[in-house]
Amino acid sequence: MDNILLYSGKAKNLFSTEDENVIIAQYKDQATALNGVKKEQIAGKGQLNNQISSLIFEKLNAAGVATHFIKKISKTEQLNKKVKIIPLEVVLRNVTAGSFSQRFGVKEGIQLEKPIVEFYYKNDDLDDPFINDEHVKFLKLVNDEDIAYIKAETRRINKLLSDWFHQIGLKLIDFKLEFGFDKDGKIILADEFSPDNCRLWDAQGHHMDKDVFRRGLGELTDVYEVVWEKLQELK
Repeated sequence: MDNILLYSGKAKNLFSTEDENVIIAQYKDQATALNGVKKEQIAGKGQLNNQISSLIFEKLNAAGVATHFIKKISKTEQLNKKVKIIPLEVVLRNVTAGSFSQRFGVKEGIQLEKPIVEFYYKNDDLDDPFINDEHVKFLKLVNDEDIAYIKAETRRINKLLSDWFHQIGLKLIDFKLEFGFDKDGKIILADEFSPDNCRLWDAQGHHMDKDVFRRGLGELTDVYEVVWEKLQELK
């Protein structure tokens, strides 16, 4: 049976497998920013993102977090459980940066007293607008119980990730997660976790994430390679 292309996104292609509940995620060598306005092919990016995301998801699985990740099957591919993605981008912020700083007119780099969880409606046509719990319910994306679970799970994931990155000399500034419903209707963590969807700063405050591409600060793969090498120290 041939693997059928199910979806082609900015960073990944998704293919069917012989198991209707399992898909192949193939990472692309494509970098995008500003909701796809800035786009570039960068050799080696897909492989690095697949390696980084696979390692992070393996550790999350081992820590008891329910995720879609099954295993890495090639340099650019991994097997995932098929999920129905909730059109909600869940952002957790530990430190002020990016759009948060712009929105509230505060400088970047302020440590927040308590991590802040934000929701964005996942809709490119609407430019992924910032929404709150009441909007989530109005749009019938999930119910109150699901909202509470997603927030609690995001905060739990943050504690794990922050500790792991601290161990290798990196500070987790903020990140975006996506969740989905599995075949049994359970909400599990999906998508990816890489420097594409988080901010990482080193001890000197250097960007070790996609801001390097967004802001033209250097070669993206050079930075991602450093993150990958450091993460392997966790094993």
